[in-house]
Amino acid sequence: MKMSFSPPLCFLIMLLLLSLSLFGVSCRGQEQENASSGAPMERGEQEALYYAIQGFVGKWWNGSDLYPDPCGWTPIQGVYCDLYNGSWYVSSLNIGPVYENSLKCARDAEFTHHLFELKRLTTLSIYSCFLSPHRNRVRISSFSWGTLSNTLESLEFRSNPGLIGTIPTSIGSLKQLQSLVLLENGLTGSLPMELGNLINLKRLVLSSNGFVGHIPPALGGLSNLLILDCSRNNLSGPLPLTFGGLTSLLKLDLSSNNLDGPLLRELGNMRNLTLLDLGGNEISGGLIQDIQEMVSLKEMVMSNNPTLRGDLTGIEWANLEDLEVLDLSNTGLRGHIPESMTQLKRLRFLGLRDNSLSGTPPPDLASLPRISALYLNGNNLTGQLDFPGAFYGKMGRRFGAWNNPNLCHRLPLTSSSSSPAANAPLGVRPCSRGGNASGSSSSNRAGSPLPIAKMSEGYDDPHRDSQIEVSSGCPSWGWRGKETMMLAGVVAMIAMFA
Repeated sequence: MKMSFSPPLCFLIMLLLLSLSLFGVSCRGQEQENASSGAPMERGEQEALYYAIQGFVGKWWNGSDLYPDPCGWTPIQGVYCDLYNGSWYVSSLNIGPVYENSLKCARDAEFTHHLFELKRLTTLSIYSCFLSPHRNRVRISSFSWGTLSNTLESLEFRSNPGLIGTIPTSIGSLKQLQSLVLLENGLTGSLPMELGNLINLKRLVLSSNGFVGHIPPALGGLSNLLILDCSRNNLSGPLPLTFGGLTSLLKLDLSSNNLDGPLLRELGNMRNLTLLDLGGNEISGGLIQDIQEMVSLKEMVMSNNPTLRGDLTGIEWANLEDLEVLDLSNTGLRGHIPESMTQLKRLRFLGLRDNSLSGTPPPDLASLPRISALYLNGNNLTGQLDFPGAFYGKMGRRFGAWNNPNLCHRLPLTSSSSSPAANAPLGVRPCSRGGNASGSSSSNRAGSPLPIAKMSEGYDDPHRDSQIEVSSGCPSWGWRGKETMMLAGVVAMIAMFA
């Protein structure tokens, strides 16, 4: 007997079959997910995790009760796991108040040897954990970091003022390490030469500690390094000659130390460098021509190296076409500001304050299309500023030219402003008739101060016979001028009665 179904019934049957099919797929996916979440975790691995965390957060913390399945249905904030050969292993451990429910350290936080029993640990981060350098002084564990030499890729200690002592030399055994960040801690001592063994390192940040001594030349062998930041320490001595080998480097920050000696010609090998910050040191010997070879530079800061000295003319600044920030303030520079600096079309910040620069600033500095801060104050600049009034109005206090006693400005009167002094550069005097800076007692030949409006309109020809009478605001006429006026009046009267 042949069965027939109406169209609505056929549609319902097809819908039911499709639902059963999707339900089967969903069940299989759920079974796979359950199998994954139910993967076993070695008991030794689990206990090492619990005791390692307990050392940081306090003995009250009972991981086996709170988190019986730390890589499964009871995950721990800051702990991440990976599957290896069907078992869970801890891959990342992050201690510190990163999130609201993150693991926070106890006042008596400490390292325990259990940390080094996590067999697959790739990332370890300790943030704001050891807070008191007086109540709880903790040293970076002297346990053998070599047990993590084949797995650990990232090691970070951030904002731990109670973390004191030196960097353990055993950290140099972490051959897989790609990122070492020791930022804002209480660490002291010299930098171990064993850091040069970290051949896979891409980021080395040792900023804001109390490190002393010379920078190890071995760091110059880290050819994969992209970021090197040793700023805000007490490092001394010259830059290592080996730094010329850091050709992959993108960022070099050695600011706020006690480094001395000349700049290295080898710095020119850093063709990929985008940031060079050597500010706040005692570097000497002047700027080197090789700087112009650093064609990828976006920021160069040399400020507060009063012993640097030299001048600006030995560098082809136009080669640094990507430069956005250039700060050479308080470096003892002499000589003129070269015209080639006006070719830095991407420059946003130019700091040349507190030097001994002379001559007249190039007018085209004001035409740099992206300039938003320009500081020339505290030099020996002379002559007149030929920058447009709109430039002063746009920049405001972000343009500094004060403390240049022999520098003056000549501000044209524009239709947009009836008061040219409103946009005058702060602390710079208007020019006298001779084009020099005028004081409050500067006068014209009639013995009265020359009005700014007349100066700015260009009435400054020293050969003109007519003078400006400031008291009346009218021109002063001679006897021939009076005769001419009387004759013109007589002629006008005759014409009127004719």
